[in-house]
Amino acid sequence: MKKRKPETTVSRRGFLKAFSMGGAGMLIPSAAIAAQERVPAPSDGELATLHDLSKCIGCGECVSACRESNAVKYPEPKKPFPEMLPSRRAKPEDWSEKRDVEDRLTPYNWLMLQTAEVTYRGEDHEIFIPRRCMHCQNPPCANTCPFGAASKQKNGITRFYDTFCMGGGKCRTVCPWHIPQRQSGVGLYLNLMPRLAGNGVMYKCDRCYQRLDKGELPACISICPEDVQTIGPRYEIVAQAKSLAREMNGFIYGLEENGGTNTIYVSPVPFELLNKAVDKGKGKPHFKRVGDAMADEGNLAAAALVAPIAGIAAGFLGLGAKLFKTDDKSQSGKEDSHES
Repeated sequence: MKKRKPETTVSRRGFLKAFSMGGAGMLIPSAAIAAQERVPAPSDGELATLHDLSKCIGCGECVSACRESNAVKYPEPKKPFPEMLPSRRAKPEDWSEKRDVEDRLTPYNWLMLQTAEVTYRGEDHEIFIPRRCMHCQNPPCANTCPFGAASKQKNGITRFYDTFCMGGGKCRTVCPWHIPQRQSGVGLYLNLMPRLAGNGVMYKCDRCYQRLDKGELPACISICPEDVQTIGPRYEIVAQAKSLAREMNGFIYGLEENGGTNTIYVSPVPFELLNKAVDKGKGKPHFKRVGDAMADEGNLAAAALVAPIAGIAAGFLGLGAKLFKTDDKSQSGKEDSHES
């Protein structure tokens, strides 16, 4: 059965208005109930998310909710940007004047929707796919960051810390999907080595850690009117994904990619077809089958080299952040939040 994007979509404000006008006779949708649910504590193990692509209608509510929930974390760059020496080093990347871009990942858009129109077994399918960080179980971005600016938490989230990040982009290079995005003119490099180091800060989805820390659902899951995503301990999510794939005679992605991720997709059509159909390129992740990046000898060597010095670098940069605080209130607020 072909999935079609509805002609009208439901916004959060529109839903609340309709609900208040509808009175007690209006049924509460499952998404509203899900918003009140609690997320398992990190002690339950790594948290993973399951995306049932047979449900997504492409309304874009998840994209809007992500922006609203994480807007306080977005960068406010200083211009003009320092000229890098040599000039062929990390090129400036500026999205501050293009904050409304939603058709790709940017420092201001950590979640996007891809669309794939495919024919499979004689049936036409229109599949909508939420894309963001895969939160790998063994993340090469965190393992190879020379500044200790990225780490994997016990609950399975891979986070970047803008207080320490120098924007060198190693994380994007080693990421199989090239997901992290740079914003120049922001970060510690401006105070330490503005012409020689990095060129900004790297940004990506952090799975609304500020909400998870309070036991709340990530914004994209809370707002979804179709219950596309489910979050829970990874072993439970894996079992659900396999069961769902059997029920729909479907396919799984993210279970083994890059050695295993905490973002698992189930689709009624093969991911090889989806990969051919989606728009790919910079800021637009692919759906190729990928091996374990950390099995690569180069990345293993980098991780082994980085491990003993990343903590020292993080400590040095943390001290630098305290010594060279900027007047930017939003940046200072984020630093204080991280230190706490």
